[in-house]
Amino acid sequence: MSTNATTAPAKGHPPGLYLLFTVEMWERFSYYGMRGILTLYLVAEAAKGGLGWTKSEASLLYGYYTGFVYLTPLIGGYIADNYLGRRKSITIGGLLMMLGQFSLAWGLNLYTFFLGLFLLCVGNGFFKPNISTLVGSLYETGDKRRESAFTIFYMGINLGALIAPIITGSFTDFRYGFFAAGCGMLLGQIVYNVFGNKYLGDVGVEPEVKKKKREAVPGAPKVPLTAEEKSRMAVIFIIVSFTTFFWAGFEQAGSSLNLYTNDFINRSVGSFEIPTAWFQSFNPLLIVLLAPVFSILWIQLANRGKEPSTPVKMGLGMILLGAGYLFMVGAGFERGSTLSTEVTDVAVKASLFWLCMAYLFHTLGELCISPVGLSMITKLAPVQFASLLMGVWFMSNFLANVLGGYVAAYVEVLGATQIFGAIAGFVIALGFILLAISGRLKRMMHGVS
Repeated sequence: MSTNATTAPAKGHPPGLYLLFTVEMWERFSYYGMRGILTLYLVAEAAKGGLGWTKSEASLLYGYYTGFVYLTPLIGGYIADNYLGRRKSITIGGLLMMLGQFSLAWGLNLYTFFLGLFLLCVGNGFFKPNISTLVGSLYETGDKRRESAFTIFYMGINLGALIAPIITGSFTDFRYGFFAAGCGMLLGQIVYNVFGNKYLGDVGVEPEVKKKKREAVPGAPKVPLTAEEKSRMAVIFIIVSFTTFFWAGFEQAGSSLNLYTNDFINRSVGSFEIPTAWFQSFNPLLIVLLAPVFSILWIQLANRGKEPSTPVKMGLGMILLGAGYLFMVGAGFERGSTLSTEVTDVAVKASLFWLCMAYLFHTLGELCISPVGLSMITKLAPVQFASLLMGVWFMSNFLANVLGGYVAAYVEVLGATQIFGAIAGFVIALGFILLAISGRLKRMMHGVS
């Protein structure tokens, strides 16, 4: 942590955390606002302002787009660590994403559409790993507030994700939805650049590799990674290999679950039919409500010496995700589907209860995995590779979203109930495997919990 950063009271958090909370909130408003309407835009008829693609085509495009959004942080993290620094990278990424949303809103042809997706992918590569790593940079090594800080930061992510689909999904013209998402990104950049120096000091300004070289004793040999550092890095890669499958299931929210909700869930409340895109706000609403509970829980357990290790939290998160999909199997059964046959009549609807319970369990699982994973990287990664390894964490989302896109595309072939049941069984099994090896992984973390 830089000595020039604005510090916090002994039991509070640095003011810089709340600045980054706000910036991330607007960036996620931009991303989730666009994500909430993307597949609906792709499958809508041209007369309704859409592209008229099939559900399978839309699911594959969605999977590849959201996948590459999480691949580019690997490159952006490397560039930030070695050349640009985290602070400048966040500005570059934010501006590129803003232009990407406006390109989608322009909506002249497929060229501007794919240009918009390209700019969003590249911009996210610069933005995503660096703002997350910057949060960790506000805390000294061993600071017990770090896990709580990432849970608070995660509330910012989901506050933006909560508001966004409600706004973008309310427009009858998809272009206005994309434009609103771009405006959110613009607001985030204004806040970041106006208040960054005041609340962040010089944290993240200098590239970490350059800083390491400057602080090294002249003439001293290059210090290789220690055995403990290599062991901790190995834990990162092992856990990433598990969480990839968590995200493949979780990210069905924007593709197969979104389309299933649109066709097969009874969205009527009295005389009002809830717009499909609004359900993309349910998960972030639950995050905003439950994240403070988890933040307090982790701190209280840590103070008592009973906080579960990171691998245990991850294993529990995967089991909770699988349990959520069992509710979607229940939705299929209510409609008359089985694990071998699927009812495709859109007039036969399932109760909203099943979807709400699925999202509740998915949210509980997410709170055990995502903010914990962000914190894990900042604790386990050698400082000179922090942004790069944060990119590795997000790379799991790349693999997951591409995989999830193919899974969603097979819903039309195999049936939603069968796919949801398969996801449930697979991730629950992986969760128990991760719990079984958690003790070994904890030892490989060498004192980091």
